[in-house]
Amino acid sequence: MNDKDISDAVAQVLNGYGSAAANIGAGTPPAQPKSGKPMSDLVAQILAETGSAPAAAEAAQPDHVPGSKRCCWSKAHPSDDPLDDIVNGLVARALGDKQPCTVCPHSAGSEAVAVSDEEATTLGDGVFATMDEAVAAAELAQRQYLFCTMAARKRFTDGIREVILSNGTLERISHMAANDTGMGNAAHKIIKNRLACEKTPGIEDLTTEALSGDEGLTLVEYSPFGVIGAICPTTNPTETIICNAIGMLAAGNAAVFSPHPRAKKVSLLVVKLINRKLATLGAPANLVVTVQDPSIDNTNAMMAHPKVRMLVATGGPGIVKTVMSTGKKAIGAGAGNPPVVVDETADIEKAARDIVNGCSFDNNLPCIAEKEVIAVNQIADYLISEMQKCGAYLIKDPAVIKQLEGVVINQKGGPQTSCVGKSAAHLLGLIGITVGEDVKVILTEADKDHVFVQEELMMPILPVVRAPSVDDAIDLAVELEHGNRHTAMMHSNNVRKLTKMAKLIQTTIFVKNGPSYAGLGVGGEGYATFTIAGPTGEGLTSPKSFARKRKCVMVEALNVR
Repeated sequence: MNDKDISDAVAQVLNGYGSAAANIGAGTPPAQPKSGKPMSDLVAQILAETGSAPAAAEAAQPDHVPGSKRCCWSKAHPSDDPLDDIVNGLVARALGDKQPCTVCPHSAGSEAVAVSDEEATTLGDGVFATMDEAVAAAELAQRQYLFCTMAARKRFTDGIREVILSNGTLERISHMAANDTGMGNAAHKIIKNRLACEKTPGIEDLTTEALSGDEGLTLVEYSPFGVIGAICPTTNPTETIICNAIGMLAAGNAAVFSPHPRAKKVSLLVVKLINRKLATLGAPANLVVTVQDPSIDNTNAMMAHPKVRMLVATGGPGIVKTVMSTGKKAIGAGAGNPPVVVDETADIEKAARDIVNGCSFDNNLPCIAEKEVIAVNQIADYLISEMQKCGAYLIKDPAVIKQLEGVVINQKGGPQTSCVGKSAAHLLGLIGITVGEDVKVILTEADKDHVFVQEELMMPILPVVRAPSVDDAIDLAVELEHGNRHTAMMHSNNVRKLTKMAKLIQTTIFVKNGPSYAGLGVGGEGYATFTIAGPTGEGLTSPKSFARKRKCVMVEALNVR
């Protein structure tokens, strides 16, 4: 066998692994492997150094080679055919050094995993001392992940769902998140974490577009970015990690998470649980990573790291603006101020129940939750009365409203951090009003310029603004949403007015005649996401949001029409 024959054989094998080096022998310039030498030169060098094919095989054989099913890398074993050993060596050298992976052969089953509270914040299992170490590990893992099959991706993402939903983990992380952050309530966090596990899309979201004709066949497919840096909020720490880990891994990426320091312990616990579960399934190590001590400095290091190809920020307008200014592909899920309009045609009793339930869900932490009500004057009193029956505590005295304002609003005019995500009973207690836990929402009446109306408080404080007509209510809702294009609700049986509001407000989520959380899939159809990207336009993120479109063209072939 001459050098050209060997080069052709190498090209054929590399073609199966998706390498650019596969163009060797096809009439195009040879690709440059990691060594910087053309593939044909590597072949010649091996033969020249050894003088015989068997000796060349022995010299070139690496410790690990691409698996036989193109599913990551496995331990190398000498073959009966020296040419196979040469090819394996060339493939490994062309594509770079890899680490062992147990994906091939596939694991027949998976083991139960556990992480103690004491282990949660220790190094290992995806937790690193520095951001540089975390990104480097994720980058290596993602290069290995390129050779895993779509079936393996599905198995890994299903494994993430399984580890959170089993062995009491769902309840554990939900209670821990509420305790660590001091926000929300565990019962509702259980619902949100379950939602993230069960309704986040997987590989089925990555559809393929095919175009065929006289000139051949073209495929347009979703391909990974590589390493994605993801910033998580303190309001939904575990939900965001679970949802984005599933979506990012389904798309073929590795994920580097930068959690909020106040959610450190539970965030690191979730990352460790995911890594241990993936290890039992044979995934490349460190597909999901974070740092031991989350901080602003570590977040900045992640955003600036050259190996992080995409940034995903779930949080306030400041962090979204920062990632958009990095020059990298950025997905920003920013703040909202969701209004809910109620007109004279609505089922008022149901509207009242839905609004109170939606506003009080996890103590109003979700950015989709009802933040202000615009009620047509004709039914405003009736609506307020019905909301009181559903657990709303009405404050009428302007002096008491002012007192509440002084407690929950900071000197800059925004929400007081210590009050965010606290219960209605807790907030009322701060101004000397004692109520039972059956009180879910604090209700006030206000004009449109009041701070409770203008600011997204993320507390179960619900101002009601009166409007003379449904058209005025819709116009005011558009104004109060502040162009965030996040979420809005409307209760009405007038299809024309529902349509009008939907067209004018242009929010990512628009819920008709239901509570806000129906927009996440709780009691409503559709998939779930906890990264709702209004500022950057992706809207409801899913695996395809974390992938880029690539075109594969076969000229003058594979058209059978």
